[in-house]
Amino acid sequence: MADRDEVRTDEAPAPFRGAPYSQGIRVGGLVFVSGQVAIDPTTNSFAGGSLSEQAERVFANVSAILMAAGSSLDRIVKTTVYLADLDQFDAMNEVYAKHVGQPAPARTTIEASRLPAGALIEIDVIAQA
Repeated sequence: MADRDEVRTDEAPAPFRGAPYSQGIRVGGLVFVSGQVAIDPTTNSFAGGSLSEQAERVFANVSAILMAAGSSLDRIVKTTVYLADLDQFDAMNEVYAKHVGQPAPARTTIEASRLPAGALIEIDVIAQA
């Protein structure tokens, strides 16, 4: 099995409530980023009240983790987007399209009945290292 390297940066929030997971793992030529919500790493508090504001913070967190792994948003190959309300799909897509490269990554979007800290959106990604 290939070596797994933990990806860690202070530019993204630490694992939520000290949970046992890594911000990211680099293995082979891929980076796996754990689900990110709109926690501001400098204040460790929730950022943004609207879905669009939260999505912007989520992408900032994802980007910081990818950068720490030597990757970037334009190297994402797969995302999973969890929405607290699927009626916010269009608002999510507006922010999402600004941050992912073309061709757009493969994606799954689902409505989740409850997300950490009352988040409106959570995103995890797989990217090329």
